[in-house]
Parts: sequence; structure tokens; C-alpha cells
Amino acid sequence: MDHVNSALNTILEDWKRMQKTEGDEGEEAAERFETNFYRFSEEFKRWFQQLDHPPQTLEELEEMEEVKRIQQSLPDPLQLNFTIEMEEIIDGIETKRYD
Repeated sequence: MDHVNSALNTILEDWKRMQKTEGDEGEEAAERFETNFYRFSEEFKRWFQQLDHPPQTLEELEEMEEVKRIQQSLPDPLQLNFTIEMEEIIDGIETKRYD
């Protein structure tokens, strides 16, 4: 979970930076955020796959204390993105990223 928390901290910093920028600087901040959000998602997926008894449903996953802490940390506009990532993990969907 340390890697997940580290990646979470990175995207939260990126989010704050992105909110304060505009123009070319804003575009660069947005690209950095996107890249790091997908890294966070990959770390979360690795953590999930290493669980001894992984949840079988999104609801079960959302009830885990670790997940609740993440959800409480994320700004509202990122909640849906994280939920979609969790759904894909539960459903075993492999998403290809094109950066």
C-alpha cells in the first residue's frame, strides 16, 4: 500500500498544481497529472492483485478502509475516474493507455 499512497500523493500534488496553471504551463501540468493518475491506477491494481482475499464486487472494494481513505483524499472531480478504474479491476478489464 506504500506505493499506492506515494502515487496518490503525487497525483494530489499534480492536481493542485494543475488548478493553478493555464496556457502551455497548464497543458504540461495536465499531461503530467494524466500520466501520474495512470501510474496511481497501476499501483492500486498491483495492490489489489496481491490481496489474499480480493473483493468480488465494487461495493466490497469500496468498503475496505484503504479504499475509503483514498476516496476521502481525492477531489470530487476525480471520484468518478477512480470508481471506473476500480470497476475495471473488479471486472478484469485490461485498459490500454495511449500516451
